Amino acid sequence: MIDLYTAPTPNGHKASVTLEELELPYEAHAIDLSKNVQKEEWFLAMNPNGRIPVIVDHEPSDFTVFETGAIMVYLAEKTGRLLPTDAKGRSLVMQWLMFQMGGIGPMMGQANVFFRYFPEKLPAAIDRYQNESRRLFEVLDRRLGESEWLARDFSIADIANWCWVRTYRWSGVPVEGLPNLRRWLDAMKERPACRRGCEVPFKVGSLVKDDDAAKKFAENARKSLQT
Repeated sequence: MIDLYTAPTPNGHKASVTLEELELPYEAHAIDLSKNVQKEEWFLAMNPNGRIPVIVDHEPSDFTVFETGAIMVYLAEKTGRLLPTDAKGRSLVMQWLMFQMGGIGPMMGQANVFFRYFPEKLPAAIDRYQNESRRLFEVLDRRLGESEWLARDFSIADIANWCWVRTYRWSGVPVEGLPNLRRWLDAMKERPACRRGCEVPFKVGSLVKDDDAAKKFAENARKSLQT
């Protein structure tokens, strides 16, 4: 059994979708980011960086993994799925996984901060991160015009990128004119395990269609940014 300590964020969903796709038994524990539970000593003992998600694998013995990329690679290697074992196949997956971790995640995360959470609207900062996120979307679109999936086959690279890109509306990043990306987004959404993973630790409605929910989510996010 695996314990998953998480919250309904793109990074949290990277772990839960991977667990669902790999059909691994796990128990999800919701971490209330607005109350800074992730900064409490018991949590810092698992992840010194005070961020979700974290997993604790109890088989065969307790082993803790933090950082989403590390979690995904660990789970893929544990099961022998979603990550090729040959050097070139593995490298291709790792390249697109690192693309998300070094580009898509940080740029969309900053777009969220300045577009949704930061109390003062700074147009230059908003434009900077939304435009860079769009540029990265165009990189994905070009790749997905060459291949059905980001690597040779469906992999953790697709999961990692999708968990962020699917939230493009919240970041204010347009996807118009990117047919290959839209095709891939639809294909990912059709996967039952992907849908289940995005309801962990609980289902969040459409924030862009619910003003009250959006305001509450943004306020909670603002609180967590201040620590």
